[in-house]
Amino acid sequence: MKLTFLGAAETVTGSKYLLEHGTQRILVDCGLFQGAKHLRLRNWSPLPVAADSLGAVLLTHAHIDHCGYLPVLARNGFRGPVYCTPATAELCELMLRDSARLQEEDAAFANRHGYSRHHPALPLYDSADAERAIHLLVPRAFDLPVELADGVSFRFLPAGHILGAASIVLCWQHKVLAFSGDLGRDDDPLMPAPQAPAHADYVVLESTYGDRRHPDGKPEDELADLFETTFARGGAVIVPCFAVGRTQELLYHIAQLKRRRRMADVPVYVDSPLATRVTGVYRRHLAEHRLSVSRVKEIDDVATIVRTVAESKEMAVHGGPKVIIAGSGMATGGRVLHHLRRFAPDPRNTILLVGYQACGTRGAALAAHEPFVKIHGEQVPVRAHVAQIASLSAHADYADTLKWLASLSPSPARVYITHGEPAAAEALRHRIAELQDGIGIVPVYQQTVELD
Repeated sequence: MKLTFLGAAETVTGSKYLLEHGTQRILVDCGLFQGAKHLRLRNWSPLPVAADSLGAVLLTHAHIDHCGYLPVLARNGFRGPVYCTPATAELCELMLRDSARLQEEDAAFANRHGYSRHHPALPLYDSADAERAIHLLVPRAFDLPVELADGVSFRFLPAGHILGAASIVLCWQHKVLAFSGDLGRDDDPLMPAPQAPAHADYVVLESTYGDRRHPDGKPEDELADLFETTFARGGAVIVPCFAVGRTQELLYHIAQLKRRRRMADVPVYVDSPLATRVTGVYRRHLAEHRLSVSRVKEIDDVATIVRTVAESKEMAVHGGPKVIIAGSGMATGGRVLHHLRRFAPDPRNTILLVGYQACGTRGAALAAHEPFVKIHGEQVPVRAHVAQIASLSAHADYADTLKWLASLSPSPARVYITHGEPAAAEALRHRIAELQDGIGIVPVYQQTVELD
C-alpha cells in the first residue's frame, strides 16, 4: 500500500493524501493551496494521478484548504463519491459556491482594472464546476462504518475544530490508518473536544501549532481591552475572519461582552452573507456543538448582516467606532480586502487577526507588521494598529495534539507529521520522539511512502 503526500506537506494548506493499493485509489481531503505564490501555482498544475482513476474522496472538513480543489477534480472527470459528515456536506455546498463566486468576481475585477499579468484573468474554477462537485457529496454519520470496497472501510470520528470536522479511521488490508484532520481544542467554547481512535498502525497528524502552546488569557478580556482602546481614539476594528467557525466564535464573545456591558454600544457588522448561512447550519446541528438555541440566537442578533456590495460600501463610508467582520480569514480575498484598503492607512483603527495566518498570505504580512500590503495591484500603507488574539485559535496546540496521539494504544508504528510550517512540524516530531516509541516523519511534497 502506498501513501503520497500531494498537499499539506511543508505547509499548512492544500491538504491531499493519495492512498493506492493495486488498482484502488482513494484521496483523503482535496484542498486548495493558499498563501505564497509558489504554493498557489500548484493549484493550476495537474495532479499526478488521473481524476477519473480515483474511487472515492474522503473529506475531513469544509475549510477551503481541505475541500476547495473538488471543483477542479470534478471538472477533470472525477465522478466517484465524496464522503463527509452531514454538517460538512452542508458547509461544503456553501463554501464551494462562495469560492467559485469569489474567483469569478476576482477575475472580472482584475480584467476591469488591468492589474493581472494574465489576459484575460481566469478563475481556477467557476460556479458550474462547483455544482458538479456538490452533486458528488455523500453524507455519512459519525462513528458509522462505511465499506468502500472489498477489504476497505472507514469511519468518521469528531475532531472538534469546526462544525462537522472529522478524523478519519481507514481500515485497508488489515492495516489501520488514522488521518487526524484539523484537531480542535479541548476547551473550545463552541466545539467539543476531539475524539481519538483506539488504535492505528499509521497516523497522518496535523502540526499547525506543533511548536507552541496557546496562551492562558481569556478571549473576552483581550477583546474588551482592544475594543475599549480602539473606540476611545475614534477608530474601527477590522477583523479578517473565516466564515466557518471563527466568525461564530467571535460573535459569541461579542454577545457575551455586550450582555455583560463590557463593550460600548457600537455597531457590529458581518460583511459576509456566507457567515450568516453558516450560522444556520449550526442551528440545524445542535447536538454537534456546545451552543444552546439561545446562544445561537444571540450570535444572530448581535450583528448587522451586510448582504450586498452596495451595503458594504455604504457601511464603510460612515465614520466612528464600529466592528467590521469580513472574509477571508487570512485576507487572501473577499470583501475584507476593500475594508483593508480603506481602514489600514488610518492609525486610529485596529486590524484584528483571530486565526492562523499561513506564510505568504496578507494576514501573515499584517502579523509581521509589514508597512505595506499589496491589494488589487496597489501597495496600501498599514498605519492601523495590528493585533492578534491567539486564544481564539481553532487548532489544538502541541499539548492537545500529543494528548490525542497518546490515547492510541499501542503507539502507531509511524506518525507522518503534516499540515504545518517546517519549524512547527519538526518541533512536533521531536516531541513525539521524546514521548513515544513510534517513528515521527515529516514528509515532503509529493513524497510517496510504502505502508508495509
